[in-house]
Amino acid sequence: MADDQKASLEDRLKRLDAELAERRKDDGAEAAAEARASESRKGYAVAMKLSSEFVAAVIVGALLGYLLDHFAGTGPWGMIILLLLGFSAGVLNVMRAAGMVASPHPVDRLAGREPGKAGGGRDESKTTDDA
Repeated sequence: MADDQKASLEDRLKRLDAELAERRKDDGAEAAAEARASESRKGYAVAMKLSSEFVAAVIVGALLGYLLDHFAGTGPWGMIILLLLGFSAGVLNVMRAAGMVASPHPVDRLAGREPGKAGGGRDESKTTDDA
């Protein structure tokens, strides 16, 4: 009788090991699916951010152009020009956010100042004098 109980316990232990192995495999598949879904959500978030930045730039350009035309009486030219500037700004913002164009360094933003120069101004040694 002890042998029957021992064999029964061993059979139950083998079935339990098989079920645990199957559940562990399923858990790994669920974790991988969740990781893929998380990456997909991140992609959608970036796409929404980029598209909203582009649309906002175009709308702001059009609105400013309309206001310029309305108050200055310049006809459609203000709206056309500022709409094109808004479109260009939107494209530039999307390209910067996507990493295709580097954003300017804060030092480069200062007018007439070369990066890495403490005194500012142009480096005269690099210019050629044609006169």
